Amino acid sequence: MNVNSSATTSKIDVVKAYYERIDRGDFPTESFTADFEFYVPKFGIGRGLGSFLELARGVQATRVRSSHHQETLRFIDGGNMIVVEGTTEGLGRDNVEWCGGKTPGGRFCSVFEFNDADKIKRMYIYLDPDFTSADKERFLWPERTPSEW
Repeated sequence: MNVNSSATTSKIDVVKAYYERIDRGDFPTESFTADFEFYVPKFGIGRGLGSFLELARGVQATRVRSSHHQETLRFIDGGNMIVVEGTTEGLGRDNVEWCGGKTPGGRFCSVFEFNDADKIKRMYIYLDPDFTSADKERFLWPERTPSEW
């Protein structure tokens, strides 16, 4: 894996800018192909900006605020793919806070695939959308102590 090539740096910069802008509520449409494909658990596969905005509206309905921990994002270079691991924090509409690494919710891993013009054509986001851990009934190890998140 090479994280020093100018092409990789450019792609990593695109992904970093995506997280910075999405945290401000600004989707960087110029960084994506018109028909980009994305995946989020519980939403499934979507295509294009309209579908992504549908996802965003649903997510926004569940939280007051959220942000990615920009300083701790970790990147893996896969050529035309960039993998990102990180954490988020925020406050749900239920007034419950989360902070990845400190609470059960908030860790994520995302895979970005780029086309030949360095536009994102595919973005698969892997996370548990139950950020505030409201679904406690399905914690498979409720007696496990102490838990590290």
